[in-house]
Amino acid sequence: MKNGLYSIIVFMCFSALSFAQEAVDKVAPPDGNALVGDYYGEEVSSTFSNTAITVAELEKDLKTTNKIEKVAVRGEVTDVCPKRGCWISIRTEDGASFFVKMKDYAFFVPTALKGKNVVLEGDAERKVTSVEELKHYAKDAKKSKAEIEAIKASKYEIRFLANGIKVVD
Repeated sequence: MKNGLYSIIVFMCFSALSFAQEAVDKVAPPDGNALVGDYYGEEVSSTFSNTAITVAELEKDLKTTNKIEKVAVRGEVTDVCPKRGCWISIRTEDGASFFVKMKDYAFFVPTALKGKNVVLEGDAERKVTSVEELKHYAKDAKKSKAEIEAIKASKYEIRFLANGIKVVD
């Protein structure tokens, strides 16, 4: 009888262990207040910070070429991915915005970056963004189902792949 009881207890322990799930941390943007001087990714050198071009200059330069490598751009953050902090939007001169992704998803930014002025260091290009990709980003930004379904056409826009982002004011 004792052996039977011990066998049942051992069986229950192994069953519980085999069906136990590993705790998965919910992925969220990193904590932080995005204070002046903070940087994310590679540190943006002071030389790049001092010679950063405006968004208007970037837009003008991208009218004559489709891609500019190793450029520093200064602008205001209008939106941050609320899911992971894996992308941001920068205000353009016409009040719209352009999209910034982090190179190789090597770093993320806190949502506190929204409304701050930053210097981006990386590569800029003018490209067509597919409907599927636009819907994916709208979903990440927690847009309504109606807003997501309203996306019917691809969009020609500026894209920036950032190596580093520094808060400047």
